[in-house]
Amino acid sequence: MLDNLESSYDCSRAGDDLHRLKQELASLRGRGDESPESQEAINRLENQISFIQNKCDIRP
Repeated sequence: MLDNLESSYDCSRAGDDLHRLKQELASLRGRGDESPESQEAINRLENQISFIQNKCDIRP
């Protein structure tokens, strides 16, 4: 998970960041843990992925 995403995000890092975030998301979903903490982490990862895709005009 990235600590801080802002409007000044550097899209040249998007490929590596998206790959890492998607791996983290798949790992969390694969655990089957439905605790509030896990769901919060999943939501945050999904939001970060969406932010980068929108900011850098990357289609899913």
